[in-house]
Amino acid sequence: MIYIIVTIAVVLTLVSIILYNRLIQKKNAIDNAYFSMDVMLKKRYDLIPQLVETVKGYMHHEKDVLLQLTELRQRVLTGNLNTNEKVELDNRINSNLQNIVASFENYPQLKASDNFLHLQRSINETEEQLAASRRFYNTAVNDYHNAIEMFPSSIIASWMRLKHKTFFSIAGEHRHTPSINFNK
Repeated sequence: MIYIIVTIAVVLTLVSIILYNRLIQKKNAIDNAYFSMDVMLKKRYDLIPQLVETVKGYMHHEKDVLLQLTELRQRVLTGNLNTNEKVELDNRINSNLQNIVASFENYPQLKASDNFLHLQRSINETEEQLAASRRFYNTAVNDYHNAIEMFPSSIIASWMRLKHKTFFSIAGEHRHTPSINFNK
């Protein structure tokens, strides 16, 4: 009888240790995915002032969007934010950038500028790399959410006080494919 109790205790302890380690691994995978993406976000944040300077002479009507974009960038770079807060701010930055890009077709003289074309290529390259990084990050967040919500690991996750993480997302108005005509 004592052997059965000891065996059950050992098995429960081993299962708890395995689940705990698995949850730590998933939590660390999110951090790893975010820090890998952080390099691309830094590059994007470095491109924002160049974008603002290049287009502000042309885009008088989008002045508020440009100011908001600059303010959001500054908050991310100077704030002591956790990963969820940075993700939320970056989602807002992404929305503002998409608004600006969508309005480029209204400024044919801007689209003809060599500086703007070079900057647009750099931004497009950065956005493609960010999209791949976001997919990796969101996959890690999804795996983590599954682990903290599924039984029996949800018990250990509750004990560890693990919370949900924020996904990178696209604003609702940007979910459809824009129609851009470069032949104007």
